[in-house]
Amino acid sequence: MHGVDMDEAITRILQREPKYAPEAYHFLREALDHTVEMFRQPADGPRRHVTGRELCEGFRDLALQQFGPLAARVLREWGVTSTEDIGAMVFQLVAEGVLLASPEDRPEDFVGVYDFDSAFKFPFLPRPRSRPRRRRTSRKIAQQETKHDQPN
Repeated sequence: MHGVDMDEAITRILQREPKYAPEAYHFLREALDHTVEMFRQPADGPRRHVTGRELCEGFRDLALQQFGPLAARVLREWGVTSTEDIGAMVFQLVAEGVLLASPEDRPEDFVGVYDFDSAFKFPFLPRPRSRPRRRRTSRKIAQQETKHDQPN
């Protein structure tokens, strides 16, 4: 944070536009810190600015870690159903002075980064089973052994 009280900023945002739950903004802040750590190169290097795409990836990673198979449901209850929603919250927090944006940052950076249904459900779907090998019957084995035993 940059000297602005997060809760006060969220209250102001919700007075203007109550689309997202307060928890969504707090989670976004956690996701930003998580993303910075994910993309830090090298691991002990300095903090750096993350892109919209990177933030969306970190947001997904943290949601899956914290909420597991319920991630999509929790986010939906908070009003977050797309990567565009992540971007909207980011720019609301930027407008309130809670987050900083670089001159290159745009709301479009968050458009269509991934599909929420796929991103949050796919990791928990059962994996397709590999097709079982057909077993050779004892009759086929006996026939093959007989062929090998016969002189040419």
